[in-house]
Amino acid sequence: MKVLFMGTPDFALESLKAIYEAGFDICGVYTQPDKPAKRGMKLTASPVKEYALKNGLPVFQPARLRNQPEVLEEMKSLGADIAVVVAYGKLIPEDMLECMPLGFINIHGSLLPKYRGSAPIQWTVLNGEELGGVTSMYLAPEMDAGDMIDMVSTPVGEYETYGELYDRLKVMGAELLVNTLRAIENGTAVRTPQNSALASFAPPLHREDCPIDWTKPARRVINHICGLAPKPAATAEFGGETFKIFAAVMAEDTTDLPAGRIVGQNKQGLVVACGDGKAIVITELQAPGGKRMKTADYLRGHKITD
Repeated sequence: MKVLFMGTPDFALESLKAIYEAGFDICGVYTQPDKPAKRGMKLTASPVKEYALKNGLPVFQPARLRNQPEVLEEMKSLGADIAVVVAYGKLIPEDMLECMPLGFINIHGSLLPKYRGSAPIQWTVLNGEELGGVTSMYLAPEMDAGDMIDMVSTPVGEYETYGELYDRLKVMGAELLVNTLRAIENGTAVRTPQNSALASFAPPLHREDCPIDWTKPARRVINHICGLAPKPAATAEFGGETFKIFAAVMAEDTTDLPAGRIVGQNKQGLVVACGDGKAIVITELQAPGGKRMKTADYLRGHKITD
């Protein structure tokens, strides 16, 4: 079975490595065009491209897929039986979905039909879900709405961040992809239609989503901080300066202070009141122009005020 792989970031890299090391015949790798990065704005290849080139796999980087007949013909010429899409970064047009004998499959970072969309892992944490996971599915014209093949779940830790869950799910997703491809190859894969009535969505997050709303309950504030860490990172304003907030835990004591007021500090960090009379302890932050650090270390040399 010849496999065409489509992916871009390190989440996709884990899956590409897994199927390559499992011995699947990868006839081509599609990834996003090189993009300027870091201070020098030097064109930088995606993690998927770097790995593919290192291992002698053909790489293709079309700027667009839709209404590009030459890209479609190029894809057909590779002779793939099936295409795998993992965090590629572009929607696959319908005419392309029809060009693979065994279809297109996808590894999605949620327990579908929950959290269809581009930021499923972040929203899993933001909404305080007890379980996260990955789903393998067939692609359909509607985003993330195709028939499911298999899924695996995992508990989300009390203070687990988006970044930490992401790192776990990319490994789980890679293992799921290998198992899914083997099931398709053996003819044992099942197709389970999604119940669209149960669908929820995970839209991309933007800078305006970062400020903490201190009027929310303390647990919700922590979910917000964890769901945006390490990036784009939750933000809070103290003493007229905007800090990035990367980690927090529940404080033991309650408070009568208004939401957003500083209650005090302890050995873990800065204690701030929330809207339900409870408080959180900010344990990791980044001051403007500074670096990410433990709040307790920052407070040894700086004072933070309301």
